[in-house]
Amino acid sequence: MPRLRVKYCGIMSVTDALAAADAGADAVGMILHANARRQIDVTTAAAIVVVLPPYVTPVGLFVDAPAATVLSIASSVGINMVQFHGNEKPKDVGEIKTLRVIKALKVDARIEETLGEWREAYAAGTISNLIGLLLDGASGGGTGEANDFGRIHDLQRRGLLTGLPPIIIAGGLTPENIASVVQLLRPFAVDTSSGIEAEYGKKSPQKMNAFFDAARSA
Repeated sequence: MPRLRVKYCGIMSVTDALAAADAGADAVGMILHANARRQIDVTTAAAIVVVLPPYVTPVGLFVDAPAATVLSIASSVGINMVQFHGNEKPKDVGEIKTLRVIKALKVDARIEETLGEWREAYAAGTISNLIGLLLDGASGGGTGEANDFGRIHDLQRRGLLTGLPPIIIAGGLTPENIASVVQLLRPFAVDTSSGIEAEYGKKSPQKMNAFFDAARSA
């Protein structure tokens, strides 16, 4: 399989960003949504971007933000990749063509219908800046609750993840379960936040290293 990518999300400090990079992360996520528990301000996000080494991609996370807001904050922070984690539709991705976008989708009762909507738009070429779909648990991101990995495997088996951009798996991933999830799903990338924390809002270098090693060795 191609090389697995690892993204650590909910990074709240320069210290944790550097530790994530040292642990091998391909990308670090910074939450720029005002009502999120792990939200950081533009100044902190910009400071993180400045210290990241080459080939570690900073990603700004937004929830149902207007296109003008996303573009303005992305410019201020110095990023060209964002993650949409709300109820955004394909047209919202198309409105920010200058940015690369990851769209998070909840694996809930409507996931088949939702995947069909995004597949249609992706095939039409209207969202060429969509570079990945992140499949998260039904309760949303950052909760630590495990995703329904068996259901995702069933979606794969039925061919419902074909015709889409690369798939990123999230939802309750930890150093203890990541190997089995990677072996089952063989995703393009994996994403975790609370699963690598020492305490709320603070990452554990030991957990980040353990997660990376287990993910890559799988």
